[in-house]
Amino acid sequence: MKFDKAVKYHYDKFPPKELDYDKFINPLLKATDALARYDQMLKNMHNSEILLAPLRNQEAVISSRMEGTISTMDEILKFEADSENDSEGAKNVRSEIFETILYQRALTNAHRAMEEGYPLSQHLINTIHQQLLSFGRGATKSPGKYKTEQNFLADKIKQEVLFIPISPEKLNDGLELLFSYIKDSTDPILVKTAVMHLEFEALHPYQDGNGRIGRMLITLLLWSSGTISAPHFYISGYLEENKDEYIDTMRYVSEHNDWERWCIFFFKAVENQAMMNLQIAENIKNLYEEMKQIFSDVLSSKWSFSALDYIFTNPIFRNNKFTSKSGIPAPTAARFTRVLLDKELIRTLEEPSGRRPALYAFEPLLKLVRV
Repeated sequence: MKFDKAVKYHYDKFPPKELDYDKFINPLLKATDALARYDQMLKNMHNSEILLAPLRNQEAVISSRMEGTISTMDEILKFEADSENDSEGAKNVRSEIFETILYQRALTNAHRAMEEGYPLSQHLINTIHQQLLSFGRGATKSPGKYKTEQNFLADKIKQEVLFIPISPEKLNDGLELLFSYIKDSTDPILVKTAVMHLEFEALHPYQDGNGRIGRMLITLLLWSSGTISAPHFYISGYLEENKDEYIDTMRYVSEHNDWERWCIFFFKAVENQAMMNLQIAENIKNLYEEMKQIFSDVLSSKWSFSALDYIFTNPIFRNNKFTSKSGIPAPTAARFTRVLLDKELIRTLEEPSGRRPALYAFEPLLKLVRV
């Protein structure tokens, strides 16, 4: 590894002593407005889970992909369709899929813990980290424990070290300072979130999983502060699309003490991601309204909307789950699958085999949310 381009951690420069708000007030206002509109849209949806289920899956896939864990939306949805089948279960699943599922579960468990009164703290992030790395490649990298050796951020293709995070012996002081800032700072919440995320990534407290934990913290801080009404704003899509700028702008803070430049990038990321999510929501909502009429016509039943909601929330599903979990009487649910297949509204991914029920996909929704 070459170190000639390596930037070192910004010792004694956190938190920033004075931010020049004039440099980023317009991006801050745009981000605040876009985030508020996104949150209002979630509040107005009659069944926000129809939107949130695909957004959660997108975030898990993209955030994990940024760290080299490659899985697809279809693989995640198939895993979920199989996860309660105790006969066959989810055997023969690639370890990368488990790693992505663990991201979902760790984030969900963090939400639940905070709802039960646990603060956003070092203890909580260590617990999340332990869950995140409990299986797969990260399981050998001290889950839930801080680094004890110096780590690096590197361009593996060019064999160049890009950034040298805080040293292990200074890490505890750095983390105490960070969580004091989260708790006590009076900076506007989006400013605080931007500064928090940058600092966490610069500390890089773990051997592995720092990026995923750092992106989770964005959602958790925005939600715990009341900026969003539910813990469902995910930013990894924009960060992945602009990964080089994301990394370079973070390095620039340590190299030039330019927090304002980072804040501008972060606010732009929030604004753009909120607008992308709004567009996805609009597309899903339009498809839902279109399918409401179609399902009503072809199923001719008072249960047609129950079927529609189940399939939107579970666009890949096993037949037995649809029959048992949708709230629809079993004979009616069985008739529905035959009709939906006949009308080509769902397609068969796997034929039934022995005790294993058929696997179906609702392709119109999958086309909108695949990443």
